[in-house]
Amino acid sequence: MSYVLNDAADFADESADGFVAAHRDLVRRVRGGVARAAATPAGQVAVVIGGGSGHYPAFAGLVGPGLAHAAAMGNVFASPSAQQVHAVAKAVATDAGVLLTYGNYAGDALNFDQAQEQLRAEGIHCETVRVTDDIFSAGSDEREKRRGIAGDLAVFRVAGWAAEQGRSLDDVAALAARANERTRSIGVAFSGCTLPGADAPLFTVPEGQMAVGMGIHGEPGIETVPLPKASELAAMLVERLLAERPDGAADRVAVIVNGLGSVKSEELFVLYGSIAAGLEAAGLVIVDPEVGEYATSFEMAGVSLTLLWLDVELEKAWRAPAYTPAYRKGVIEVAIADATSEDAPSDDETITAATTEEAAAAGRVAASALSAIHAAIDSDVDELGRLDAVAGDGDHGIGMQRGVRAADAAAAAAVRAGAGAGTVLTRAGDAWADKAGGTSGALWGRGLRAIGERLGNAAAPDPRAVAEAIAAARDAVQAFGKAKPGDKTLVDALVPFAQTLVERVDAGVDLVTAWKDAAAAATTAARATADLLPQMGRARPHSQKSLGTPDPGAVSLALAVTAVAAALAEHDALEEKEN
Repeated sequence: MSYVLNDAADFADESADGFVAAHRDLVRRVRGGVARAAATPAGQVAVVIGGGSGHYPAFAGLVGPGLAHAAAMGNVFASPSAQQVHAVAKAVATDAGVLLTYGNYAGDALNFDQAQEQLRAEGIHCETVRVTDDIFSAGSDEREKRRGIAGDLAVFRVAGWAAEQGRSLDDVAALAARANERTRSIGVAFSGCTLPGADAPLFTVPEGQMAVGMGIHGEPGIETVPLPKASELAAMLVERLLAERPDGAADRVAVIVNGLGSVKSEELFVLYGSIAAGLEAAGLVIVDPEVGEYATSFEMAGVSLTLLWLDVELEKAWRAPAYTPAYRKGVIEVAIADATSEDAPSDDETITAATTEEAAAAGRVAASALSAIHAAIDSDVDELGRLDAVAGDGDHGIGMQRGVRAADAAAAAAVRAGAGAGTVLTRAGDAWADKAGGTSGALWGRGLRAIGERLGNAAAPDPRAVAEAIAAARDAVQAFGKAKPGDKTLVDALVPFAQTLVERVDAGVDLVTAWKDAAAAATTAARATADLLPQMGRARPHSQKSLGTPDPGAVSLALAVTAVAAALAEHDALEEKEN
């Protein structure tokens, strides 16, 4: 657990600020993350890595010559938002382009892909390589669905080296992809980790047992087996990875033995001794092994083994020098830092006031709805985290709380400027996506923006306009996230909510009653997700564990729309009293 913190919601930002303060000669703070202190050399591809906080030295600690040019840093165990990724990439991009590379998780893919689209639209060449090294997260026939764990380091090292050689963006991306295709990892855990501010671990492992195939976000293991001796553990790790040897791979391998937080150097060396013996007995030649902490999970007690099967080019990359706050190898020249140490966030968009009092009043109603959602999420944040921890990473409650706090504040600022409902909701959606990150942050941001764009600011919307706006949000969320009813996501609650609202409005029912009925339908549907198996996201590898537990995204959506129903009813009651 975390003993040193102020407000858990500010933990990631305060940690990043302290990290930069400790390494000002190597890194600078940029909006959304950190970048090398010196500008990217002209004509050099910028390698941008990233992911959630809580994994140091991944990702900020790997920024520096020979490795990444910048890291987009999300909140704890949550992907950075598209806005963060875009801002970080812009801070280091050159005419040579940008490579985005990160572990393959649903939220990261959504947000990095959205940022890539924006970068390309602005004329910045951009390619992506997702790391898929974890052999336990999907079968060998579905490698594209595997998540990225400590194998991130291998891919990042190769990408950074290729960029330093002055290679083209296509060449850098191709070599990084080749490294990913030849990288395999497996992890085990002896105990779970606890998020900052939480009073219990995300999962527990029975005494004398070991969870095999856990994730670096606190996802529990796929199997639980008796805790073996170090030599037996090493034999199991080696055997499992050798069974996944890439076709045509030679006999030279890079090795990473990674501690996940509580297993320290001496124990890792004991394990590595047996691993090295096993690999050599299998006829493999070990090249520059790395034994230490490279992708952690707070205080999780666990280890992982990564193998990168080398060819001539990959070996050059693996052996190349690098100099970052947390990873140093060989001798490398470090460029002199820029004069500025921080690129401050900027927001040049001016809020335009609504043209009529009626439209401004609609903006106030929209803001009060967001305040109601804020209160509902705050009261249930722990329960949402508990639901998420059953088969996921346990951060859903915290992520929702960060997102709705930002959305509420953005909506309030828009109301103070006299904005209508459209502006209030679009700015709230953007703030939610930016501060929450992760899959839910991206989806809520996209949904709120769709509602705001459909409603506009011209006048107070009637029930038909509201129903159509909710239907537009449903369509936007499904198009963006690719989920459908039955996948055990928030879509399972959103679809019946939108459908019921449209049907009730079509029947001539007033908005408050229609919304209450739709919220009831969403609540029923959210409870019914307990009978479903997840088909998407971090919970998918642990689908059986989630059976009997409702989806946290569906539950939080039902909580939100139920809170809005009460806010709308209160608004109507006040209006009637005033009239």
